[in-house]
Amino acid sequence: MTGPARVAIVTGGGSGIGREVALTLVENGYSVVITGRRQKMLEETAHSPRAAKKPPLIVVADIAQPDSVTELFARTKDAFGRLDLLFNNAGSAAPAVPIDELSFEQWQTVINGTLGGAFLCTREAFRIMKQQDPRGGRIINNGSISAHVPRPNSAPYTAAKHGVAGLTKSTSLDGRAFDIACGQIDIGNAATDMTLPMQRGVLQASGAIVSEPTIDPAHVAQAVLYMASLPLNANVQFMTVMATKMPYIGRG
Repeated sequence: MTGPARVAIVTGGGSGIGREVALTLVENGYSVVITGRRQKMLEETAHSPRAAKKPPLIVVADIAQPDSVTELFARTKDAFGRLDLLFNNAGSAAPAVPIDELSFEQWQTVINGTLGGAFLCTREAFRIMKQQDPRGGRIINNGSISAHVPRPNSAPYTAAKHGVAGLTKSTSLDGRAFDIACGQIDIGNAATDMTLPMQRGVLQASGAIVSEPTIDPAHVAQAVLYMASLPLNANVQFMTVMATKMPYIGRG
């Protein structure tokens, strides 16, 4: 990467895919802002030996809350003057129970945190990217394979991720006039705390319990880095990165 360091925000940067993406961006010269609700987890990312030369800026925020998101982007602009990349990664899931056993509060938490949070961050990114000089930037959404095909008992997460795919398309369209590119990475079984149950076995559409393979989150981070490295006149609209042998193709 040549020229001044580009500036990135990574939501959910305290663990898992967010942490790996944030550290990979730092290693490739980005000035990175990481956000999440847990200060300790964010500090663990920022204090990683991989970030020793250029630790990420920590901003504790709840992306489901508009005022919290506004503060996140204001602090980023104050610190770095611009924003070149937003990785909308943060999200949550509800218990894997039949839909008639879900509470409305559980549904709303997933929708607000996963889809609502992506919207709020996208809105604030637009407000910066439209006005800055040079104009524009890139937004990458973590969509998940569930943005296309559900797992059993996953209505809130699946609905939220389908919504993220719609948001990706709308953002890509609405961003054209302002040199704002938007793409989506759909991830299948990156090895994080969230996917630990995959190794023990998870419910399939057939009713069987099957152990599923996972992949190193570093592969996801490299894919995000590639998407981010493109000039703004080129875009990866959708990319799927998944464990080769996971039961996705042919699911159902």
